Amino acid sequence: MPDARIIEPAAASPAVRTPWHARLALHFSRRDARTLLVRRTHEGPLVVQKPLYPEGDAVCHCIVIHPPGGIAGGDSLQLDVDVDPHAFAQLTTPGAAKWYRAGGRTASSTTTIRAGDGAVVEWMPQGTIVFHGAEATATLAVDLRGDATYIGWDVVCLGRTAAAERFDAGTWRQRVDVRRNDALIWSERALLAGGSMPMNSLSGLNGAPVFGTFMAMATTIDDSLLAQVRGIAPASGEGVVTRFPGALIARYRGHASAAAQGWFTALWTLVRPALTARPAIPPRIWNT
Repeated sequence: MPDARIIEPAAASPAVRTPWHARLALHFSRRDARTLLVRRTHEGPLVVQKPLYPEGDAVCHCIVIHPPGGIAGGDSLQLDVDVDPHAFAQLTTPGAAKWYRAGGRTASSTTTIRAGDGAVVEWMPQGTIVFHGAEATATLAVDLRGDATYIGWDVVCLGRTAAAERFDAGTWRQRVDVRRNDALIWSERALLAGGSMPMNSLSGLNGAPVFGTFMAMATTIDDSLLAQVRGIAPASGEGVVTRFPGALIARYRGHASAAAQGWFTALWTLVRPALTARPAIPPRIWNT
């Protein structure tokens, strides 16, 4: 009797995920006493809800939404914001951005903000969570004209600390450039590899998974404002504030994104009235 043979079907090829390539362009302009979102275009999954006016006509609030909810390997997101002279735009997000494991492909996010003379732009996203194994590159470029004002921050958490996940593999790359009238006034680069020495050294993160930067760019930042913001400390972790010509910079290092976000919000409540003559009214989405 001939040998019985069992022929197994060939293994199915694993599904290859198609990366998302998304772009959102927003253009704000001042019409009489009202700031309007005069143009918005988008490609892929990056959108804004309708403009909101919780402060009246002068300030246009927008919530930038990435419907997939996370950024995976190979994805690219691009946000372009143009704010005309004397317009006032505030942008935030509904929650923290999540960067997933890369699967061998780098993901990227690029935000470009241009503000005309006398304009004010606030870019205050609700944090970033970088999963173990993510390969991520985040770039921010701010171009200010005349006496335009920019207020913004970023909070990054390496690893899902709520799940006791450490960022032992992967790479976080970050680049920030701010120019005023084409002159570079602030520039920094960060390169953090999972488990590397900078993540654990005293001069680096010192073992803290959360770090962040608050920036206020204005032509004049007086001594009294500097003294006020230095009088506020984060609920936990470490926070320092310094001033450069045309720039107020605050740094956070610690173990809690909520502490970083809370401290930056407290700084903003002082900085915003001082630099824009408007009270600090938090976006309603922060309370949901």
